[in-house]
Amino acid sequence: MWICLVLMTLFLGIAPGQSSSQGNSHSNSHSNPESSPENAPNTNTPMRYGSIWLLKVQGAIGPATADYLDRGITSAIDDQAQLVVIQMDTPGGLDKSMRQIVQAILASDIPIATYVAPSGARAASAGTYILYASHVAAMAPGTNLGAATPVQLGAPGVTPPGSPEQTDDQDSDPDTPLEPTTTMERKAINDAAAYIQSLAELRGRNLEWAVDAVRSASTLTAQEALNQNVIEFIADDTKHLLTQLNGYEMSINNSKVTLTTDNVSLVDHQPDWRNQFLAVITDPSVAYILLLVGVYGLVFEFSNPGTGSGILGGICLLVAMYALQVLPISYTGLSLMLLGLALMVAEALSPSFGLLGIGGIVAFAIGSVMLMDTDLPAFQIAIPVILGVTTVSAALMILLLGMIWRSRHTRVVSGMDSLTGTITNIESIYKGQPMVWVHSERWPVHCDQPLSVGDSVRITGAKDLILYAEKETPP
Repeated sequence: MWICLVLMTLFLGIAPGQSSSQGNSHSNSHSNPESSPENAPNTNTPMRYGSIWLLKVQGAIGPATADYLDRGITSAIDDQAQLVVIQMDTPGGLDKSMRQIVQAILASDIPIATYVAPSGARAASAGTYILYASHVAAMAPGTNLGAATPVQLGAPGVTPPGSPEQTDDQDSDPDTPLEPTTTMERKAINDAAAYIQSLAELRGRNLEWAVDAVRSASTLTAQEALNQNVIEFIADDTKHLLTQLNGYEMSINNSKVTLTTDNVSLVDHQPDWRNQFLAVITDPSVAYILLLVGVYGLVFEFSNPGTGSGILGGICLLVAMYALQVLPISYTGLSLMLLGLALMVAEALSPSFGLLGIGGIVAFAIGSVMLMDTDLPAFQIAIPVILGVTTVSAALMILLLGMIWRSRHTRVVSGMDSLTGTITNIESIYKGQPMVWVHSERWPVHCDQPLSVGDSVRITGAKDLILYAEKETPP
């Protein structure tokens, strides 16, 4: 009994201090006037007991990466971690996903350290923006960053430095800024330059080089980045980085914090099934195939109700539409694809001897190439996939046309028309009307020549349940 009371007293004595510490670490999420930047003192708050979370990014930055980092940072905050380390190796990615990650970093209540590793990795294009947005920037030896020019500016319409299109009075130095030639390109490059400049000002990093990385696609090695105040640390591995961060001071939400990384647990946060599923369906080739499976499944269900293909088609179509709405797609390309599919379906339902089918295949192939509205290789539909799907569609169309052609030249085997050409004998004469037995039925026959029982006739047609015939002359 007394032991319980003592433990309760100790708990009540410790709890207020913990609550106060947690309140300080999340003070920016409340609208308390006393915690506003104008009134809050510039305090030093050591972060002693929180774990350190490690998030790994490898490959192009897309919707799945943004979801993984956003939810990972949120989970780390909920777990009261003292630091999140993003280990990154990326060639770049989508602007929308990159901005989502940057916003998650800027809104974080705990420090975010971006670490370009292992050796040989890079933080190109979108990775440079994420590095600049982080509270701590670090690189492993043998890594590089930069080339932050919007990728569309590498397309025709922008004169790269040193290219043959430059005039003689232009400098051929590769550091010469890219010259956008259209209003849209100027808007894109100015917006990107202003964005990374604001991040450099926020974190106190090299502003001039940041703008140069956008306008001239400049790059730096790890040592050059350290010398030019682009990063704070060079570390051989994560353990080396955490050793250097021990005792490191920084400002978080107008309060100084000191990291304590000695003897702290490192949580390697892996993507969960939701993130892995999102990574699969947001692959452009997978989303493309899901779209086709969905459309064809619904078509087969409407043409043959009850087969169950409509269920599969509906699921695939909805999943594909979700994936496409988070990917940079061209609605012109999507419209051409849907037009091509509609023409091929129309060819199947109302054959036009290939005119609608050929037009549908052409529209479908062109739309497939135009579907992804980005020049990033990681977010392009693989050409072999487009060729394979188009070839299969064309083969199905040729097979369908062949079946239609054969059906038009095949003898009719049912109905009144199936009697035409049949040779039979007069079975009887009923009230002056010759009668024949054809297809297990007795029919009256009209012939311009006189007929008698046993005569052979060839059916030439039928009208009003009377067969018309010609008398067959025996050889």
